[in-house]
Amino acid sequence: MKKTKLFMDTVVDIQVVTRKSKDQTEAAIDRAFEAFRKVEQDCSRFSLDSELMEACRIIKTPVRISPFLFEPLKFALEVAKWTNGIFDPAVGKAMEDLGFNQHYLTGESIQSSCSGSASYRDIILNDQDRTLYLRKPLVIDLGAAAKGFAIDLAVHELKEFEGFVVNAGGDLYAGGLDESGSKWRIGIQHPEYKEQIIQTVEISNEAVCTSGSYERKSELKAGIHHIIDPRTKQSPVEWVSCSVIAPFAMMADAFSTAFFLLGLDRGRTLIEEVDLKGILISSDLQIYRVGGI
Repeated sequence: MKKTKLFMDTVVDIQVVTRKSKDQTEAAIDRAFEAFRKVEQDCSRFSLDSELMEACRIIKTPVRISPFLFEPLKFALEVAKWTNGIFDPAVGKAMEDLGFNQHYLTGESIQSSCSGSASYRDIILNDQDRTLYLRKPLVIDLGAAAKGFAIDLAVHELKEFEGFVVNAGGDLYAGGLDESGSKWRIGIQHPEYKEQIIQTVEISNEAVCTSGSYERKSELKAGIHHIIDPRTKQSPVEWVSCSVIAPFAMMADAFSTAFFLLGLDRGRTLIEEVDLKGILISSDLQIYRVGGI
């Protein structure tokens, strides 16, 4: 069974291999889609009434936040520390200023009034009472973690099935086995020639997520795509695509962006340090396979 819906500015396909009844299968798939709806509702930077944007308006006061916001933000901050801030969830204001501020459904734009000088160090999470504290005005962007988190929540609803794939615009998790009882064969798309598959990987109970410079371009500034270095407010140019294979989609999602930001040498070094697998394509279209692929 396969069903498709639109969430988080992307088409989400859920495919299930099962002997369970149609009603049981559809109910589980609907719960999986509900995970996407809830994460988008709480973590969207493009809706003023989202939990994230409401929390960003409260400065120097602890705000209790839901697990749907707390968990991806906590992981994003851990990756920020790991990369010394090259990956930074406080980059939201810079993204607004570069034109990445329009809601994909309504077309409405958001422009926050903060200065954009903040960093991840100005975002404080308290694990005990699950609160968020902002040292100064800023805009949090969870574009490199929230979709992966939603995929992982959807996977939790589908784990009873013999096999399934949750595919959110090419970022996906493949669980169990396919209809033939084999691992899922996943094709990695060429960043320039979309009809060309540059690598096929066989996975089971793993995620594959990709960050690429070809996905979204700024209409306000030439040479800028949606991956922004928070220090320079520029887009890195050494990679055109970074695909990461990891046990969880949120991990693959965040680290694919982190490796892209770190560039050729540091990106390849970090992917080996964290013991992940990746297919990385440089700007001159050289392909680097890391982690035994």
